[in-house]
Amino acid sequence: MTKAKLGGEFTLPGTSISLYRMGYGAMQLAGPEVWGPPRDVDAAIAVLGEAVAAGVNHIDTSDYYGPHVTNLIIKKALHPYPAGLVIVTKLGARRGENKSWIPALSRKELIDGVHDNLRNLGVDRLDVVNLRVGAVLEPSEGSIEEPLTAVAELQRQGLICHVGLSNITPRQLREAQKITEVVCVQNFYNVARRSDDAFIDALAKQGIAYVPFFPLGGFTPLQSSGLDRVAASLQATPMQVALAWLLQRSPNILLIPGTSSINHLRENLAAAALELRTDAIAALSAIAAGPAAAGQSAH
Repeated sequence: MTKAKLGGEFTLPGTSISLYRMGYGAMQLAGPEVWGPPRDVDAAIAVLGEAVAAGVNHIDTSDYYGPHVTNLIIKKALHPYPAGLVIVTKLGARRGENKSWIPALSRKELIDGVHDNLRNLGVDRLDVVNLRVGAVLEPSEGSIEEPLTAVAELQRQGLICHVGLSNITPRQLREAQKITEVVCVQNFYNVARRSDDAFIDALAKQGIAYVPFFPLGGFTPLQSSGLDRVAASLQATPMQVALAWLLQRSPNILLIPGTSSINHLRENLAAAALELRTDAIAALSAIAAGPAAAGQSAH
């Protein structure tokens, strides 16, 4: 896999950050239920090394994965970080002792979260921070001014370079843009769940990246006979087709499929070279829209 085949490049608005559109999501590097360490830390380190060697320059993570697990693995595997590697992290949640996902949007929690990320990643400044709001899988309307103002303060202090948002509505984006520039939006979207279609198009017009979380369905992978038929016709896997569809859906879509397997990583990256014909895209459009099963985990 060459860099030229990683789906092309996208430059985050107002920045000089150019990302290959096929990135990597680190959530699955933690243990089962995104809790505790993985069964094989060396294997997790090998996956990260393989991703970067293949040209991936966009890793998505959060210090509440584990918690405090994936960032430490990223640091062990890749620090000192190669030039051009962009690590995107998230704030806005914490883990309960019962493995629950709890909102963490107070000013103190956000400040603590930034410092946890800085320490565990081994950096002085975070490249991009997504403020995660809303419900478990869906956005929920309401003002995000208070938590975002706290994040913007941390940005002005030089601890955060750029700000993104996760699990938001178009109205919340407009509110956010009065506080700080937003370089990316990360919402739940995939070939079977397309409620953000209009939002993606509006973001593309503004040059803002859209990063779908659970691009392959989450903890219960996408399943569709239509997806299977298209994959068989292309001699690809259904998951490769689902990723290729996202890349062709809009040029501002960046992908962060996660895996703890080198073989699956290679399959995911190879999807960037898969071209879907018009008939294949039409067949995929017939997949019933609606919530794709994704467990009850946050992202």
